[in-house]
Amino acid sequence: MPKALPIISSSNLDFLKLLKKNNNREWFNANKDRFIEEQSAIVLFADALLAELNLHDVIETLSGKKSLHRIYKDSRFSLDKTPYKINWSGNFTRASKSRRGGYVFHIEPGNTYFGGGFQNPNPKDLKLIRDDIGFDDSPLRNILMDEKFIASFGSLRGEQVKTAPKGFDINHEAIDLLRYKQFKVLRKFTDDEVLQPDFVKIAGQTYREMRPFFDYMTEVLITDHNGLNL
Repeated sequence: MPKALPIISSSNLDFLKLLKKNNNREWFNANKDRFIEEQSAIVLFADALLAELNLHDVIETLSGKKSLHRIYKDSRFSLDKTPYKINWSGNFTRASKSRRGGYVFHIEPGNTYFGGGFQNPNPKDLKLIRDDIGFDDSPLRNILMDEKFIASFGSLRGEQVKTAPKGFDINHEAIDLLRYKQFKVLRKFTDDEVLQPDFVKIAGQTYREMRPFFDYMTEVLITDHNGLNL
């Protein structure tokens, strides 16, 4: 018999619901064993997700456990002082300078999404991306307008400048893309979808469908317009 796929269970989501209602250290410490048990299931899921990624990409992250974010919040600069996150989340980094970008996952009742991209490009990278779009926006636009991309991710996401970035005319034909200062894509899932027994395969396929976007961005960030390494 084939080995059963690791799953996200209703118990994993129920724990997050309880944590949301009881987001304090007393409750969490009293339920620490439950947290460890639920998290161990998420680690197995993340391990399987990493295996799916390595079928079509090369990932620097070594294990599902190393991909996971801590449950503890950094609330120093937040108005919300609750001490714990109410989600299971993590990220996978692509390996080597020849592969740019990274994958993320966020599992939360009513707010699950998988995606990735470029959260905070440094000024040099942001200039390279904008210069390429300004020179010829059709490669990126063709990716964003592809039917499979739209079906999975809808549209490009991320923070934008309000007018035009420095060095570009407000009337530039690609101003809608040039305004971006983050370049992210994500696909949302319902709780019913998350609980499906083959969800890790669906999530893995979602990551695979990001590859044209990643491949384009990588080429922009590591080569010049003549195709020579920067």
